[in-house]
Amino acid sequence: MPLKDYTHVLDTDVFQLLHRVVLAQQAEAYVVGGFVRDTLLQRPCKDLDIVVVGSGIDLAEAVAKKIGDKQKIRIFKNYGTAMLRYGDWELEFVGARKESYARHSRKPTVSPGSLADDQLRRDFSINAMAIGLSADNFGLLLDPFDGQEDLKKKIIRTPTDPATTFSDDPLRMMRAIRFASELQFDIEASTYKGIAEMHERIDIVSAERISTELNRIILSDRPSRGFRMLFDSGLLGRFFPEMVALQGVEVRKGIAHKDNFYHTLEVLDNVAKQSSNLWLRWAAILHDIAKPLTQRFHPDTGWTFHGHEDKGARMVPQIFKRLKLPLDQKMKYVQKLVALHLRPIALTKEVATDSAVRRLLFEAGDDIDDLMLLCKCDITSKNEARVKRYLANYEKVKEKLVEVEEKDRIRNWQPPISGSEIMDTFGIAPSRPVGQIKNSIKEAILDGHIRNTYEEAYEFMLAEGARLGLSPKKEKS
Repeated sequence: MPLKDYTHVLDTDVFQLLHRVVLAQQAEAYVVGGFVRDTLLQRPCKDLDIVVVGSGIDLAEAVAKKIGDKQKIRIFKNYGTAMLRYGDWELEFVGARKESYARHSRKPTVSPGSLADDQLRRDFSINAMAIGLSADNFGLLLDPFDGQEDLKKKIIRTPTDPATTFSDDPLRMMRAIRFASELQFDIEASTYKGIAEMHERIDIVSAERISTELNRIILSDRPSRGFRMLFDSGLLGRFFPEMVALQGVEVRKGIAHKDNFYHTLEVLDNVAKQSSNLWLRWAAILHDIAKPLTQRFHPDTGWTFHGHEDKGARMVPQIFKRLKLPLDQKMKYVQKLVALHLRPIALTKEVATDSAVRRLLFEAGDDIDDLMLLCKCDITSKNEARVKRYLANYEKVKEKLVEVEEKDRIRNWQPPISGSEIMDTFGIAPSRPVGQIKNSIKEAILDGHIRNTYEEAYEFMLAEGARLGLSPKKEKS
């Protein structure tokens, strides 16, 4: 079968530079993996993996010298790799190698190899294709495992026995599902069977590596697809048992609750249609995470999950810590949305008072729009009349939020009277009465007893001070 010529794909400055250096060095080199795959899929890619039969570092140094900027090259001698930038391209050079693995390690024993050896160690057929950069094969596509055909069929398949591929490097199981989710491909039957059979091997992979792949699944256009594969294969339960615990329906006295796992996936997909914010998508994943722990059955009212929002918010830090997700403002953002996710829904079931809306604005701050989006996406009932009613009330709450915010300026509220001014006014040191007065001012504003203005807050402060037996040092002029 004649090799396909992709010389036209290499008609750019970076490939012309590589070709000249490869010719001068009389090297045997290829661009492999992601760039080739994405080029055939007509997807943009600026990352080049260059495999050299010989020393990848030597070729990288020659390229850096040709560019005239050897300072930008990064060399990793332990791994036999080097990296450098050329314009907006990221180039990584590595020597072709073959690998063998010990049973309980992801670190292979590496030895120099041919291009065929290097392609054989690749994870999937669609990532094992190479385009030549040398004199005798420039632009020719080398595809020993029919990656082109798998791209056409939209399937993910290992180039060799799946059990061996996944046992050697268990992270490849996550990568298979991530590629299937990102590309909306299917995983070929024997490859998926290999994942299911080897899923316990994921235990030797670090949480950081798992979360990197998981986040890419979450960021795909329809993340539920990836999560279903993670669940069905057994992988999800190895690193995220809290989410697996959501699955299932219990029936008592003929009353069933919804399957909270599949409800969560529906909410996640709803959010994904509206926002690419990774952490808002995480809030969707975790919004009902405590339902299994708060599930109760009452003969008169049926199933309840009282307090699941508060307990779920308390679970967020421990889940983030275990999965090595950032324990910073991103985590606090997710925690806030989980804690508040029922509040707007509750307001749709009643007449939303100004006070209730003020408190929601106060607690949500700048995240109120994301919270409202999450709550809208949480409406997944199959009862069309109920959904229509909820959505109509939801729009009323949104209008009320705008109205109250314009009037009272509560969003990201700052107290109009500071603790320092309270102490100066009454001539007192930091003490409990200072906090009491500050809190009373806040509550009075949120309840609508006074407006959110300095003048009304000041008068209220004086009255609160008098109630506590405090007198101002002098009247404000």
